Formats: sequence, structure tokens, C-alpha cells
Amino acid sequence: MKLFECQSCGQLLYFENTVCVRCGHSLGYLPGQAQLSALQPAADGRWQALGDLDHEYRACANAELGACNWMVPAESQDAFCRACRLNRTVPNLNDPARVAHWRTLETAKRRLIYSLMRLGLSVRSKDDDPQGGLAFDFLSAQESDQPVMTGHADGVITIDLAEADPVARERMRTDMTERYRTVLGHFRHEIGHYFWNDLVARTAWLEPCRALFGDERADYGDALKRHYEAGPPVDWAQRFISSYATAHPWEDFAESWAHYLHIVDTLETAQAFGMTLRARAGTDPVLSMEIEFDPYRTANFDTLVQAWVPLTAAVNSLNDSMGQPDLYPFVLAHGVIEKLRFIHRLVRGE
Repeated sequence: MKLFECQSCGQLLYFENTVCVRCGHSLGYLPGQAQLSALQPAADGRWQALGDLDHEYRACANAELGACNWMVPAESQDAFCRACRLNRTVPNLNDPARVAHWRTLETAKRRLIYSLMRLGLSVRSKDDDPQGGLAFDFLSAQESDQPVMTGHADGVITIDLAEADPVARERMRTDMTERYRTVLGHFRHEIGHYFWNDLVARTAWLEPCRALFGDERADYGDALKRHYEAGPPVDWAQRFISSYATAHPWEDFAESWAHYLHIVDTLETAQAFGMTLRARAGTDPVLSMEIEFDPYRTANFDTLVQAWVPLTAAVNSLNDSMGQPDLYPFVLAHGVIEKLRFIHRLVRGE
């Protein structure tokens, strides 16, 4: 994620900010320019963006609920921004607790859409493309007579509202013996399933994908049942990024996709802060790093890995110093790196 700067006073800004704390300007994100902009009022409820003086904008309709800071071109007929137009179902917003959890989901979703747009991937809504478009259902088990399962089916990503509750999420993480479980991680994983359908199925990428991840035609239900009953293979860490990735080739692909997004977005944040690393102990050159490239645009996948390994070693050690779990509790074995390399090539269309 990039850092931003107020066009009025130069204050450092972050992606979710809505007001500049120094000069008081309202802020809005301009997805077409990938920038957070200071705003000044114009006529008829419109805003002039200091980051784009040639156009006027309106706030997304979800701004009224404190759930979005993205802007809509003033001439657009849409009430919602590009990210919120992807919503098909939202929870009952008469309950303040559910509104708070929904806002958490929206924050993670906008970070996901930011990454997809930075990678140049198509983000089409079901309204624009009923067959191949994307939609989100944010569901609460308390509002349904059916169990709510986070997952993907036919371009619709369902997220259980309980994932936004830190207590419930930690309980699920513990029950499922996961080392890592975040709201943003769910979004990045499930969008991997969507892009498998969009970029791999029925394309020239299908056979190379099968050669690396396995044959997705294996019965999915049986594979999951076997995974939950028997667990992963003993040597899973040598070939998979997580134990869940061993369940089925689709899950291996989605987990690899999620980790690719983890890597490029976190490296962009490190680059935005000008981070460099040179370990002052040992002689291993792998523990030095300087990010003088755009992680979302670099063609060389090895450049990403060479920056990622020392960065995660450093931030994991920092977390240890605070008594916190590792920020990135995963190992990039050779087989895992090759799967991530495939995702890199797929995203770039190489």
C-alpha cells in the first residue's frame, strides 16, 4: 500500500483517512488516479479534488455510514464507488454491532480492490458482466436459517460477518489449527478462486497450472473431507505454503494467490517508507534489502523474493521483541516459490 500526502498542507496520509488532521480538509480516494486527495466543496453536493482539478466528484453513498472514502465521478449515474458497486448483499445495518463489523469487511475489501487495480486486473461487477463479473455477499448467521460459509462460487465471494469479530476469528483460527487468519487474508484467498476461473480455466494456462498445482478435477468434497480427517502430508511444508493448501489444487492455487498479494502489497508499504535492511550480525547477504522498485510493476519475480525474505526475517524479529506472533509465519520453500512465480507470470500475462 502506498503512502499519500495532503495536496493542501503536505501532511502524511494513509489509505483509510477521511480528514487531514493538520489542515482539516476532507479526503477522498480517487480510484482512477490511485491517490488519496484533499477535497474542497463545489456546487450541488459535489467536491473538487485537489489531486485532480479537471474533474468534480461525489462521495460514495456508503460514506454516509462511515463505510467508504472512495469517490465517484460527478457525471456518473452510479451512487456507489467502484468497490462498493461489487456488493450484492450487506448485513442488516440497523444493528450498530453489525455496522461496525461490516465496516471492517469494507476496509479489507477496498485494500483488495486497490491491489487488483494496481496489478491491472479486470474488476467487473455482476451488473456489468452477469456471467463473468464479481460480487460480494456479506452475510450474518444470525440473519440466515442456513449456515454461513466464507467461500467463492460462480463469481460470488461470501464472507461470514463473524470474521470481522476478533474474538470469533481467533476462536476459528485456533479450532482449525491455523497459524494465520485475517479478514484481508480471506479476501485475498477467495479472489484467488475467482481469478482461477477468470484467468486459468479454459485458457492456455490450464495445463501448466495443473502440472504445478495438481489436477483440479479431483473431487473437491472428497478432498476436503480427507484433509479434515487425516490432515496434511508430513512433508507438506516442502511443497505448500500452508497446510490448507494441501487439501485440493484449487486451494493450493488460492493460497498461493493470496500470498502473492501479501508479498507485493507489503513490499509496496516497505518501499513507501524507504525501508532498507542490513543485518549487523552474520555474513549472509540474504539478510540485506533495499526496495528501489515498484513491487506491483516489476517484471523480475526473483527481485520480489530477494526483498521479501529479509523483510519478513526483520519484522518477525521485531514482533518477537514485542511478544507478538510472527507477522509472516510461513516458509518459502523452493516448490512454493515456483508456484508464486506462476502467479506472477499469470498476473502479468507472460
